[in-house]
Amino acid sequence: MQVHSNYSLRALNTFGVEAKAVRFTEINSEADLSALFAESEWKNLPRLILGGGSNMLFTADYQGLVIHMKIPGIRFERKGDDIFVSAGAGVVWNDLVNYCVDHEFAGIENLSLIPGSVGASPVQNIGAYGVELQDVFQSCRAFEIATGKIRVFSKEDCRFSYRDSVFKSELKGQYIITEVSFKLSANFNPKLSYGAITEELQKRGIVEPCIKDVSAVISHIRVSKLPDPATIGNAGSFFKNPVIPQARFEKLKTAFPEMVNFSAGEGFVKISAGWLIESCGWKGKRFGNTGTWKNQALVLVNHGGSTGSEIYAFSESIIESVNSKFGIILEREVNII
Repeated sequence: MQVHSNYSLRALNTFGVEAKAVRFTEINSEADLSALFAESEWKNLPRLILGGGSNMLFTADYQGLVIHMKIPGIRFERKGDDIFVSAGAGVVWNDLVNYCVDHEFAGIENLSLIPGSVGASPVQNIGAYGVELQDVFQSCRAFEIATGKIRVFSKEDCRFSYRDSVFKSELKGQYIITEVSFKLSANFNPKLSYGAITEELQKRGIVEPCIKDVSAVISHIRVSKLPDPATIGNAGSFFKNPVIPQARFEKLKTAFPEMVNFSAGEGFVKISAGWLIESCGWKGKRFGNTGTWKNQALVLVNHGGSTGSEIYAFSESIIESVNSKFGIILEREVNII
């Protein structure tokens, strides 16, 4: 394990913006973490845990220690029809999905092609196409920085909610996730009601889809809507879908009957942030090297050479525009550094 100085983070964030870390290190095991924090110098320095760099926007150099989690490994254990899969925090999320799809372990196929690493998945409670991480989460191992001890968190401990967990609130900055375990199944019960999944399956003439079919279809839909970070800088969905009370939605629906929405539990409705942004005329807009993606207004892109501050200012303009028209304040899903 080596600690570097003034380390460029451009290749380690999917927006591709230039930023430097005053200090930087890679972690390949829990033992590396123990060795790192045995030294008080690193314990007292501001720190940032970096996985795939797919859910953050650097607006300046980071004046502290960036810890890049690279812990590898995937293993599984069968107990009847239940399959418990564990993966190191540094495993690329879609590599885990492909591993499970290839082995016909059902449960995370709807989360195909979500960018990022396994270690970041519980923090954000990632989700897509009707499935959230909490639906398949079993437990995670996490290193407590203050004590150097490993704690195992259950689903209840994590207090999951929409794109949120205890790691983003009460325990923010106190733990580093090293491994995540999932409870999957040998029995495939496809979830096809969300988005254009059924329509795409019909186009392909698939009546009884298998796990690979669902994964392939969702991957196709995502690629058709979202830009590849390797080609154009982006962090996927930049804003959360806002959740509002049913009564308020009914009033908005009167003025905007075409408003795209989804049920969010009793008394609440989730509104499509992409629809709100597109309705304000932002889809495909570009100012300098910053813009929204031509096929999905929810995605902000770096056409090349944008700074993090420019992208942030662009997002501010979108928030103000949506609030002015709908009285809804969008919340960023991407972490601002």
